[in-house]
Amino acid sequence: MENEITVKELAALSRDSFVLIDIRDEYSFGVGHIDGAVNIPETQIYKRNLPSDKLLVICCRSGIISRDTAARLREGGFNAVNLSEGYAGWLSQKLENAAITERVEKSIQKKFHKTIWSNFAKAVVTYKLVSPGDKIAVCISGGKDSMLMAKLFQELKMHDKFPFELVFLVMDPGYSPENRRIIEKNSAALSVPVTIFESDIFESVYNVSKNPCYLCARMRRGYLYSKAKELGCNKIALGHHFDDVIETILMGMLYGGQVQTMMPKLRSTHFEGMELIRPMYLIREEEIIHWRDYNGLHFLRCACRFTDTCTTCDPKESVSKRLETKRLIAELKKTNPQVEKNIFRSVENVNLSTVIAYKTDEGVHHFLDDYDR
Repeated sequence: MENEITVKELAALSRDSFVLIDIRDEYSFGVGHIDGAVNIPETQIYKRNLPSDKLLVICCRSGIISRDTAARLREGGFNAVNLSEGYAGWLSQKLENAAITERVEKSIQKKFHKTIWSNFAKAVVTYKLVSPGDKIAVCISGGKDSMLMAKLFQELKMHDKFPFELVFLVMDPGYSPENRRIIEKNSAALSVPVTIFESDIFESVYNVSKNPCYLCARMRRGYLYSKAKELGCNKIALGHHFDDVIETILMGMLYGGQVQTMMPKLRSTHFEGMELIRPMYLIREEEIIHWRDYNGLHFLRCACRFTDTCTTCDPKESVSKRLETKRLIAELKKTNPQVEKNIFRSVENVNLSTVIAYKTDEGVHHFLDDYDR
């Protein structure tokens, strides 16, 4: 209905673009109210100096009394809308989200304990990814991987083995309004308190014809480091998983002519004191998909506003190198079920005495350098 807004639509609005006014009496407001609402009883609202440069969202218990109040405010020249479901609708939505959160968290603790939680914990311990006193920016893109990572970090926090802090960081590089709403809706449904900041990365790479996705990824990381440091974090966590790791290893060999891997953690060269960690390092993508589908969750496949033309997002139009590599590994697995583990182990078991040449910070080392010694 015109001049009304739903609870879901309200959740998608930028918090500084509106003022939420609860017109119930002071006692009712004290018993319970929508987060961020201000209490101005109906009898007093016309006597107050209300902001004229923001949207006024008027709320009562069920959206009936507030409808007339919003209408009178519009007659007075204000940009006012009625919250159609009122506080009761917001509370119902919050309870529904709590039920979803409980189900998702229980699935991590029970059904996916071995395949997801144990591998997350193993990576944290094995690679020493989290230390006492850390403040970690858990970077959320809106896809299945980063949303699961956020829930795993919340689970780790609940174990309370040592003190560390979390910030759930979402960068909006120019998402479409629809994609941003999906991210915000999923974050609310899963009880992940996100901090959203904006950048203009999509605009910057819009006219880049060569490797726009690579440039976008590099710029994203820079913005994330910068914002995380501003918030007092010393680490950023990204949601790369086991399949990303082995695909990177094989891509380096097939397309880059080098043996390298996606490291479980890296010190930043441009942001002093900052570190990147990948706690999903040992989790298989098929298990992430299983978790998503088991819980009936729906995430962004790609939040990029160029999804329709992005080669990594639309395999019908063009096959990316990563997708080619993914298909190659799947084909090899048909005859060798251990191929994925073997690819991963290949960078753990490098025998330098059988390598023609290798690089270090000091330069290139060739086997002939010591051959005659």
